[in-house]
Amino acid sequence: MTFSSKLKWSLGILMVFILIIATNLIDKNNFTRVKDSVVSIYQDRLVAKDLIFKISNSIREKEVALAVSDSIFFLERNKVIMNDIHDYILQFEQTKLTVKEGNILEDFKKNLASLSNSEDNFSNSQTEDKATLFKNISEVQKNLYDLAKIQLSEGKRQVSISEKAISSVELFTQIEIYILILLAIIILFIIIYNPKKE
Repeated sequence: MTFSSKLKWSLGILMVFILIIATNLIDKNNFTRVKDSVVSIYQDRLVAKDLIFKISNSIREKEVALAVSDSIFFLERNKVIMNDIHDYILQFEQTKLTVKEGNILEDFKKNLASLSNSEDNFSNSQTEDKATLFKNISEVQKNLYDLAKIQLSEGKRQVSISEKAISSVELFTQIEIYILILLAIIILFIIIYNPKKE
């Protein structure tokens, strides 16, 4: 085997090797995007949605107790519920929050503090008007509803990111196949082509 044929073989193999490495790096990047998106959907959206659901159930329990004027609830059970809600809020804050989500969460915490103050006044002196409590509960529920809507829209956004990454992987796979075929033809031409010496 002459030096020129060795060089031709080496160049051909090197071209295939470079192509495989390049497409591999592109595929790795796309798979990382898909993985991050799936993890985000679970950790930052489904977990957050579950926490919102738990908080909503706790607020609903408060609303029912207020509707039936359950004074024992406000003296005993309400403290446990408020501790649970604060734990849920701390867990919620550990998720990846969007700017809008952070603003709504801050608003929710303010409204929850107002509700808690109104409940304390209601249970201690019974002077607090029920209408005020229902209004506070309504504001808190609206915040929870807004947070739940964000989970849905952010989940859709993450799914869209995954779909784009998967489409990109499929496209590069097709391109890779065509380039490999083209390189095979070029390598065959390089190996077979033997210029006539004068």
